[in-house]
Amino acid sequence: MCRTLATFPTTCLERAKEFKTRLGIFLHKSELGSDSGNVGKFEWSSKHNKEGSFSEDVLGWRESFDLLLSSKNGVAAFHAFLKTEFSEENLEFWLACEEFKKIRSAAKLASRAHRIFDEFIRSEAPKEVNIDHETRELTRTNLQATTARCFEVAQGKTRTLMEKDSYPRFLKSPAYQDLAARACAASACTSGCSPAEPSHT
Repeated sequence: MCRTLATFPTTCLERAKEFKTRLGIFLHKSELGSDSGNVGKFEWSSKHNKEGSFSEDVLGWRESFDLLLSSKNGVAAFHAFLKTEFSEENLEFWLACEEFKKIRSAAKLASRAHRIFDEFIRSEAPKEVNIDHETRELTRTNLQATTARCFEVAQGKTRTLMEKDSYPRFLKSPAYQDLAARACAASACTSGCSPAEPSHT
């Protein structure tokens, strides 16, 4: 791990470069709305400025749904995949709720709550999420006395739906399988990584 890039075989460097390029192209497809923050943008941050870090990030996504959601690049990749299934509203709602819980102003909290409800929860909403009638009405009632937890039940059900339904398909998708294979090839130069099937079925 402590070897410099100059000491790596040429083929290893080529694999790493190809992997970064492929990852960037894949993530470039994702564009989230303003309510979801900037997590849809692929971040070339300082902690990800080495190929090993990129590959570790990508390979970690198959370990658990929590690891995927904790990675900004993972969220962007998952969003790009969901767009191909026309179900990106579930992730966008979950992300909007995460941002919503960070609001400290009571006035802003109430205003944002109604915006989220109108965009994702109400019947015939432009990005209506798949939740049951009881949860929809509970959320509507919660808006009468807005707190940071008023979307908690709806967000939890949407998360469970993604974890049990969309996430396994994401791991089996050709796009992720390709990324994982390239990540493995890139990290093999330093860690001896070997391809493995996703742990989720």
